[in-house]
Amino acid sequence: MMGDSTRTLAVRALTREAFTPFGQVIGTRGARHYPINDGTTTRFHDLAKVELAGWRAHPLISIFRGRPFAPPIRVAMLERHPLGSQAFMPLSARPFVAVVAGDEDGRPGRPSAFLVGPDAGGLRGVNYARNVWHHPLIALEGESDFLVVDRDGEGDNLETFAFDQPYVIDSLDLS
Repeated sequence: MMGDSTRTLAVRALTREAFTPFGQVIGTRGARHYPINDGTTTRFHDLAKVELAGWRAHPLISIFRGRPFAPPIRVAMLERHPLGSQAFMPLSARPFVAVVAGDEDGRPGRPSAFLVGPDAGGLRGVNYARNVWHHPLIALEGESDFLVVDRDGEGDNLETFAFDQPYVIDSLDLS
């Protein structure tokens, strides 16, 4: 049973407009595209803004393997990367949850949670803009791999914040 020390966090459907304050939605639906390679390939162009700051910064492409979560999902902390953006693109059709928050005087404000999954245009991911508070990867339905583009280089690119009272996602129902 959840006590008075928890706060419920509702999960919303992911839209480009709702996610704009936190970064970009990565997906093909509605994206600028054009044929390349003599028409054998379609390029979906410039889907996310890769941000790099700091001394000797360079982009990384990695694969993260996330273990699945199931409700109730406890959101007790958030992190941010002040020197670079961080993109998560699933390598399977399994959904995941993106929990994000705006900054309020150096600490996260009230979080928002988005259910990220495939749409009619195919797989979708998210790109957290530089310095946006977010929860670490929340995979759903099974162990899942994600292509991750982020920053490496000199400087401290990780800040964490622990909430005094955790938030809880007790349902993934969008109705």
